[in-house]
Amino acid sequence: MPKGGTIDFDTTHPTSPFLNESHHEWRRNLRRWLEKEIAPYVDEWDEKGEIPLELYKKASDFGLLRMGYPEEYGGIREGLDKFHSVVTSEETGRIGAGGVFASLMVHGIGLPPIIAIGTDEMKQRIAPPVLAGDKHISLAITEPSGGSDVAQLLTRARRDGDDYVINGSKMFITGGMRADYFTTAVRTGGPGMGGISLMLIEADRKGVARTNLKKQGWWASDTAALYFDDVRVPKENLIGGENQGFIGIMLNFNGERLGMAASANAAARVCIEEAVKWAQQRQTFGKRLADHQVIRHKIAEMVRHVNATQAYLEICTWRVQNGETPAADLALLKVQATQTMEFCAREAMQIMGGASYMRGNKVERIYREVRVNAIGGGSEEIMRDLAARQMGL
Repeated sequence: MPKGGTIDFDTTHPTSPFLNESHHEWRRNLRRWLEKEIAPYVDEWDEKGEIPLELYKKASDFGLLRMGYPEEYGGIREGLDKFHSVVTSEETGRIGAGGVFASLMVHGIGLPPIIAIGTDEMKQRIAPPVLAGDKHISLAITEPSGGSDVAQLLTRARRDGDDYVINGSKMFITGGMRADYFTTAVRTGGPGMGGISLMLIEADRKGVARTNLKKQGWWASDTAALYFDDVRVPKENLIGGENQGFIGIMLNFNGERLGMAASANAAARVCIEEAVKWAQQRQTFGKRLADHQVIRHKIAEMVRHVNATQAYLEICTWRVQNGETPAADLALLKVQATQTMEFCAREAMQIMGGASYMRGNKVERIYREVRVNAIGGGSEEIMRDLAARQMGL
């Protein structure tokens, strides 16, 4: 951070040796699009509880939905790397409305298993309309009986001739009310992770029902409970091999955790920017709030947390880009980033006082979204335990 410079979202991003002009150009273009198409409407969409359907088409036409996916399915992959994805997560995080992007970008967790291990027919059938913004896909793993302990899931798919018959339920499914397809974890074999498969379930099949759930945060993103009552799907809907779904799930989680970490740290930087702006204009006891030592120390501590998290994020991203699967570090990175987000959201609220408690400002919205980041994609407790096991403890 330059001496005497402005403290804002950009200056709290340390200079990165991993970013080149391609990344900077994507950031500039994406920021302009977000400022035009999304930023002016986030309060309206938050209160309404959904984003407009036409936004998916706009995001596809711009290229946002298609980033990182193979060209043969309508994606954009040439010349892109993992740091383009991090930039995307940072810039969407800068808007300070996680629910909007949880809904808009939900295909980012529902579609990758199909691209990674689905059949060619399935990829050709599902990916193009999803990437075009015409269809929507959600990931359905968490159940009423448990979430992070995927190996214990209960939803069962029983083979019956050329079909599977599915019974069970899923809970807290992001984008579940709008989804046309569910990438669903089911049990096709015995207990534990070795009996889990991934199954594509079309939302309009007989026996599929869903209920909308109200949440503490992410208001602009619909969240559903799903119910499967003797839902019959053809065997061709199996994603990957039978009883081999756990690998696909875990690979998907690693990518999700990297993106969530980038978004969480970006949200923390938003909190710093908003707190600094308030502290520089607010007068207390005859001087600016920013001139009180306790406030200056709070801001410095927020920046310290963000800088440490950013360094960890970029090293993990570089390792993934170079072919590693650092599961332990990705788990710990998510913990680091969500705790940084929580710390900065709390301190920004303290600095801004009552103003931060009013609806319609970024810090209030981010504070409501802390818990979903700390729990979703693997809770902090599960992440620590996963990391310990990966390290051989």
